Amino acid sequence: MTDSSLVLVANAGDSTISVFRLDGDALERLFVAEGLTGTGTFAIDGERDLVYAGVKGASSDEPAAIVTLTLDRGTGELTPLSRFALPEGSVSYIALTRGGTALLAASYGGDYGLVAPITDGVIGDPTGRVEFAKLHSVLPSSDGRFAYFVSLGDDLVGQFALGDDLTLTPVGSGTAAAPAGSGPRHLVLNSAEDAVYVMTEYSGEVLHYIRDLETGGLQLHSRANAVDPAAGLVRGEIGGDPVANHAVWGADIHFGADEQYLWTSERSTSTLGAAPVAEDGTVQDVASFIPTEPQPRGFVLSPAGDRLIAAGEKSRTVSLYAVDGAELTLLEQAETGAGANWVRFA
Repeated sequence: MTDSSLVLVANAGDSTISVFRLDGDALERLFVAEGLTGTGTFAIDGERDLVYAGVKGASSDEPAAIVTLTLDRGTGELTPLSRFALPEGSVSYIALTRGGTALLAASYGGDYGLVAPITDGVIGDPTGRVEFAKLHSVLPSSDGRFAYFVSLGDDLVGQFALGDDLTLTPVGSGTAAAPAGSGPRHLVLNSAEDAVYVMTEYSGEVLHYIRDLETGGLQLHSRANAVDPAAGLVRGEIGGDPVANHAVWGADIHFGADEQYLWTSERSTSTLGAAPVAEDGTVQDVASFIPTEPQPRGFVLSPAGDRLIAAGEKSRTVSLYAVDGAELTLLEQAETGAGANWVRFA
């Protein structure tokens, strides 16, 4: 049974973040933070109880930004602390590194990624920047020595060393290629950090890269299907309408318990699936697909791996599941807000 935990859900349609307490089989909504325009990503500093939320521009006088909020673990209340303006466009992914003293971000609309220092919850001037088409996510290694930026538009993973001064230096050529037109989107590292797994949006695959622990370099090793072949989806493409075209629309990826499975979401079929991971790290095709919230852009697994919470862009609820291997049992659906698209444990 899971311990009581806080769960945060971003609701882009309502410009809110819901704060829930998870206790076993039940979700209790404690608080709703409002006024976070179009928020669709956030990162949590659990040691300092700070939340960094990406918001879209509300007007020319109020551009896109990353808003820092304090989190009260007793009440769930989120209180704005500071605001870091993003005049070049909102970010689609935020990650923290160096024990919460540095922030990484990727901008899909602005085609840029950045790293910046943090002092007492206040984001400082960026110290490093990269430019790739339609950057969708970024993730650091746990030791804070490397950062990986995923470019959906250029079909690659940017690989960079992160210096003591928070500057970015290319590793090797600076990029690891993904299959042409696959649309790499989100990524995870395994606990040994000798492998990186990427979910693609247009081909609906899990890409497995071997990672060199010393240099941080990546090499594509294997790939597996994460889309239901019975659904009859066509391959997605940049600028296409996945709903009208009945196209592949892959989204999120997270490890399950003991890293035996990689859970993935696909929005055209509104399904979740678990791709088996072999002992050598090779990933295998998803064998069964589980219906979930409409257009599941984001989901998360509990630290113990025994609970999964999924959000849907076309739903006002989140679904809470018990996890048993590659199977899910629905426990509850809880009201959250419109356009729910990002979920994290705090």
